Amino acid sequence: MSIHPTDEVTDTVTGADIRLHFEVQRLYAVEAQLLDQHRYADWLELFAEDLHYWAPVRTNRLRRQQALADGAPGEVAIFDETKASLAWRIRRFDSGMAWAEDPPSRTRHLITNITVRAGEEAGEYVAESAFLCYRNRLEREVDLYAGGRTDVLRREPDDGRLLIARRTILLDQNVLLAKNISTFL
Repeated sequence: MSIHPTDEVTDTVTGADIRLHFEVQRLYAVEAQLLDQHRYADWLELFAEDLHYWAPVRTNRLRRQQALADGAPGEVAIFDETKASLAWRIRRFDSGMAWAEDPPSRTRHLITNITVRAGEEAGEYVAESAFLCYRNRLEREVDLYAGGRTDVLRREPDDGRLLIARRTILLDQNVLLAKNISTFL
């Protein structure tokens, strides 16, 4: 059986598919750069006003119980944020009161394996990607975060930009060994 990269989305790749994929890839490249440069206020502008930024807690389950491995909405989560709560966290970073980030971490966000398909609502797209985030702080603190993200992207009616309306982050590790998770993913 032969699998072609476009089989899941369409039978043929159109110019619109290529342009959309490039636009999403560019959005993620800009996002990674903003995060690595600690430009959090600019990063926040990539999100829609009704944002839900969520990373459920994951547990190890037997194969027959895999449906229960990822936490559900309303349960304990690593992140369960809105745009307003992210803005509050960013203001805290800027205030100098975020002791876990003084001196600030150095990060490198790598985003790959991007796929894009039409969303459930008109004008929305679902983008899935894999990420690796390297974090170094002080001399010996090194953390790696790896996982996948599923985003719902929506066009801004005013200027046509794609904004992230929903983000679900699934970390591959279920026990975080980092001293804190003050890094955005």
